[in-house]
Amino acid sequence: MTAADTTERFRSAVEKRDLAALDGLFTEDVRLFSPVKFTPFEGRPMVLGLFGVLLRTFEGFRYVGHLEGEALTSAEGAEVPSEILLFRASVNGREIHGIDLLQFDEAGRIKEFTVMVRPMSAVQALGAAVLEGLAADGLVPDPAAG
Repeated sequence: MTAADTTERFRSAVEKRDLAALDGLFTEDVRLFSPVKFTPFEGRPMVLGLFGVLLRTFEGFRYVGHLEGEALTSAEGAEVPSEILLFRASVNGREIHGIDLLQFDEAGRIKEFTVMVRPMSAVQALGAAVLEGLAADGLVPDPAAG
């Protein structure tokens, strides 16, 4: 599988909200860097759980552009094939503009995934909605219970 194949399969799965189709696209030790959390989400089960929440949270999600090239990974600092998907969506009425940066291993699977969104009010709305969804799915402790 090439990085381009993975990107196309990823894009199709997200646009169809098909969580099961995402499973084989990530490495076991995938790291997802989110705009709403300082440390990355780590490991395929956690990242797939997060995508389950995101697919329910985003409204009107659509990819609007695609760039490809190479970039350094955060973990190894190695230059690897990388692709950027530009997107638009809304969360609780807040319009979001963002990018998904996908970085691949030698087998073409996603090893690192970075999400960047703007504006700040959308980041805040997204953070609250994602935390609520993760707690509802039992992936993080419920902040309301503390």
